[in-house]
Amino acid sequence: MKAQAVLSFFFTLIPSLCGSQDTFFLASFSPLSTMSEQVVIGRLDEDVILPCSFESGPDIVIHWKNQDNYYLYSYYKESDQLEKQDPKFINRTSLFHGQIHNGNASLSFRRLSLQDEGIYVCYVGTSSRKKINKVVLKVGAFVTPVMKYEKKNTNSFLICNVLSVYPYPIITWKVDDTPISENSVEEVESLGAFCINSGVNITRSNSSYQCAIENTLLKQTWRGKWTMKDGFRKMQSENVLLSCEPENSFFLPTQDFVVTWSKVGSETSSVLAYFLNSSQKTVVNEPRLSWNKELINRHNFSLTLKDLSLSDSGEYLCNISSSNYTLLTIQTLHVEEHSTNQRSCNAGTAEETRALSDHPASIRNEGRS
Repeated sequence: MKAQAVLSFFFTLIPSLCGSQDTFFLASFSPLSTMSEQVVIGRLDEDVILPCSFESGPDIVIHWKNQDNYYLYSYYKESDQLEKQDPKFINRTSLFHGQIHNGNASLSFRRLSLQDEGIYVCYVGTSSRKKINKVVLKVGAFVTPVMKYEKKNTNSFLICNVLSVYPYPIITWKVDDTPISENSVEEVESLGAFCINSGVNITRSNSSYQCAIENTLLKQTWRGKWTMKDGFRKMQSENVLLSCEPENSFFLPTQDFVVTWSKVGSETSSVLAYFLNSSQKTVVNEPRLSWNKELINRHNFSLTLKDLSLSDSGEYLCNISSSNYTLLTIQTLHVEEHSTNQRSCNAGTAEETRALSDHPASIRNEGRS
């Protein structure tokens, strides 16, 4: 009974794949036929090649079908035969026509969606040999995550956000290399992909916070890190150098990255300046700010703020981001007003100087004799 069931399966499968029962029957049971299986991993919205090779010969027939028995592509009589092609594969699949007679029946598959994930079967027949190739296509998504620092009233917190990821990722948080649990997580599923916000409250400002998001299918890991540097206390009209030097363990200068400086407020932030590594372009939105190109060439993205005023007090955020990481550095600035006593002292000194200048040199030197 089991043998009959297997034969029944093959007789059902053969006509649907080939359109010719005799040809595919030979492919299934002839010693000249072969079968293979491969796993291919593609990325959402990108292109992929489903491999299928064979020993070339005359009278080449190629059929590509999916697990639901829909045609992706057919080729025989030296030309494409697309009358039975499923509409969702139109203009998305093609063969490498110049390589078919060299034994290449691979299929180019464009603009992948998560719904394209599944099993695909390639049948190739010639007058002397037959071959069936099964391809298991897995599709992953991983839009570059970001780490965001936000303040609400007196509370500060971090959010690691990924807009589109599939399959569900592994998310880990650490404080000074010690694992911690996230305080909140929000997730939305749309067309199979996940949008995830994972957050923690900052309770130890003198510690570093790290977030990692790993896509195991695509073997891709993104990392984010937040640190707070020692703050500054400055007087009005002074200058300050806001520090931003990336750590070598995270920073990859060979990749494209963007550096953004902003002033952090409660629920809002204002962008002060940014630097694009790809074009070496620097932009400053505050005339009292300036970059040092020599420092930038050494991958030091510190920024000088001149002629300080009381309104400059607050938190300044340096954000260095690439496709693999986000580095956030916070520095606090407190600008103090000149004290009344100091102004009086300075004023008194000026008055004494003017009074002495009105007297002969002998009187001015009297106190020295």
